[in-house]
Formats: sequence, structure tokens, C-alpha cells
Amino acid sequence: MAVGWRQAWVAGLLAVSSPVWAANKVNLDYHVRLLPQSDQAEVRLTLAQGSAVRSLDFNLGDGSHYSDFKADGQWQLPPGKAARGVWRPTADKASLTYRVKISHGRKNGSFDTRMTPNWALMRGDDLVPAAKLDQQDGTELVSRLEFELPGGWKSVETAWPRIAKNKFRIDNPSRLFDRPTGWMLAGQLGSRRTRLGETEVTVTSPLGQGMRRMDALTLLTFVWPQLQALYPRHPGKLLIVGANDLMWRGSQSAHESIYLNSHLPLVSESGTSALVRELAQVFGRINGTQRSDWISEGFAEYYAIELVRRAGGMSDERYESLHGKLVRDSQKVTTLRGKQVSPAQVARAVVLLQELDGEIRLKTHNKRSLDDVLQGAMRLGDIDTQAFVQLSESVIGGSSKVLSTELIQ
Repeated sequence: MAVGWRQAWVAGLLAVSSPVWAANKVNLDYHVRLLPQSDQAEVRLTLAQGSAVRSLDFNLGDGSHYSDFKADGQWQLPPGKAARGVWRPTADKASLTYRVKISHGRKNGSFDTRMTPNWALMRGDDLVPAAKLDQQDGTELVSRLEFELPGGWKSVETAWPRIAKNKFRIDNPSRLFDRPTGWMLAGQLGSRRTRLGETEVTVTSPLGQGMRRMDALTLLTFVWPQLQALYPRHPGKLLIVGANDLMWRGSQSAHESIYLNSHLPLVSESGTSALVRELAQVFGRINGTQRSDWISEGFAEYYAIELVRRAGGMSDERYESLHGKLVRDSQKVTTLRGKQVSPAQVARAVVLLQELDGEIRLKTHNKRSLDDVLQGAMRLGDIDTQAFVQLSESVIGGSSKVLSTELIQ
């Protein structure tokens, strides 16, 4: 009798200590079929249990890149809101299918993203547009992305963890709606891979595009210890994609990924590095708000110089020469504030940050530096000019003469 009572008591205790509910996990699968003959991708979203989601309200931009919507359930384009589309799935297994144009051109004839007969360089943010998710309480969507490649195309690369040949797991803890963001490249590719610290690094480009993959890996290996020392968080995977054929001759970061035109020098004649600048953006994840883009852009350019310098890749003489060039390039700048910042404003922001670093080191007797401001800004994520000033003065332990300038008023 005593044994039976004890077993019942233990069973009751276990029941009390266990969670009252567990999340209802529902698969959300993204299937992308690339169609080079029409410069499109056919995208299919499939919910294993449609009733888990009340609605997905998509931001379609100007609406010109998306077409041929077909849905299980309701698909609505609200009146007067042509740039939005709302999907209300059926209760059981439900799919939404549409087509999206891959190539996005610029006025000068170059491309931001491009599809050719042999490869496609694209952004996941375009394949699956941002959406407001309204889901049932207690539901967790488990998202995966799979590509269907044209004949002769060998591989596809994304910044997400690979779980099968052309399949990836999409999991972003900071977002409710997990979608496949970041740069992506598919086709006949050449890739080089290595592990740096905690990060799996891949440098990839279409064959014949002149991408200096080993040069890029060597530069990354060179500056990586400085990146690790400066930034408290490191991506599990980093993808660097490159191409040249009619592509925009610039660089741009996205989710754990970087686009770098394959004809850009890894280190310019002035001593700055586009690749290291984009690394600073990926690692920093700082977003300037309230007309304060100068903060994120200034930090990225400042540390593009500083990381190479700390790694031993820049002499004091060359650093002073670069500083002089930044001063000359920005001498006509009267404000750093604005929705977008010009190259001259970025140069002036770097000079301001250099001066602020000197002020912090002087007033704290070299115990603190601009690195402390950067790490504080990373914890905030979104930061405006007022918050930046408050953060900097908290690091200094008093007011900042450098930041009392009209440049940031």
C-alpha cells in the first residue's frame, strides 16, 4: 500500500513540475524554383497546418516584382494598398505560390541582383518579402528553405545552416516570422571555405567572374583575431558572394552575408577595405534611427580602418595619410544628419569618431575607448544621435566637448 501511494505521489510531483503546455510546432516550408528563361523564381510557402496562422500581411514594395499569386485560402490586395498582400490560409495544409523577378537594375545599366543562364545572385529578402505574422498563441513555426535548380546548375549557397544538398534551416530568434534573408548565389559556382573562430566562412562566386576567393580568405584570417576581440557576438556562418558581369561595382552587407563586386580591390589605394567595412556592418548590427545613419556608417568605416591597423596591416605613416585624406574629403560637410549619408559625410563621421576616441582615452586615462561606445551601441541595436551622445558621455563619465558640435545637432 505504502509503495503504491509513493508511486502515485512521485507521478503527481512530476506532472506538477512539467510544463503545462508545449509549443505547437508547425512546419513552414519555402520552395524556390529558379527559372532563368523568364528571369524569375517561383516561390511556394507551405504551412503543414494552416489553422496555426490567422494571416500573413506581406509588404510587396511597389508591387512590380511579384505576380501570379495563387493561394489555399484567401489572398487579398487591400484597396488603396497595392503594395500589400494578405494571406489567410485554409485550416489544413495550405500553400501560397507566386513569382518574383530576380534581376534588379540601376539607372547606369548595372544590376543589384541578377539572373543569367548560368547563375543567379539574389537576396532572400526579395524572394520572401517582409510580412506581419498573426498566428495562434502557443504556435512555433519551424521554417526550412529548399531550392530547385535548373539543369546544369551545380549548387546554391546561403548564409543559413545547410541541412541537405539544396536545403537550409531558417531560424532567426529576433523575428516572429522566420524568412530566408541575406545574400544567396546559385549556379555553376566556385567556392572556398574555412573555419575562423566560431564561424564557418564561405567565399563563393560564379565561375569565370574573377573573384579572388583565396585572397579574401587570407584577409579575413588576418583581421579575424581583431574582430573577435572587438565584437562580443559572432555569426555561426558567414557567406561572401561576388560577381562582376554587369553587377554594381560596390559592396553591401545583409543577414550574415556580404556582396562584393569581384573587381573591387580588397584594400584600396587609400588603405581602406570594402570587405572589412562590410564585416563591421555584419558583426555590429547597429541601426541608426531618427536621421542618424551617420552612426552605423561612421562606425563601419572607422573600424574598417582600425581593424586593419590593429592587425598590423597599416603603418602609422599610412594611417596619418588616410586621416588627412578624410579631413580633406569632408571639409565642406556642415551636418551629419539625414536619411541617407554621402561619402563626404561618412568621411566626416570617421574624423569625428577618431576625435571622440582620443577624448575618451584622455579623460579616462586610457581605461576606456570608442570600443566601449561601439559595444554599448550594439546592445541597443537601434540608436539615434541623442542616445549616442548619452552613451558616449556615460563612457567618458562627463560631458563631451567633441560631441558639442553643430554637425550632429
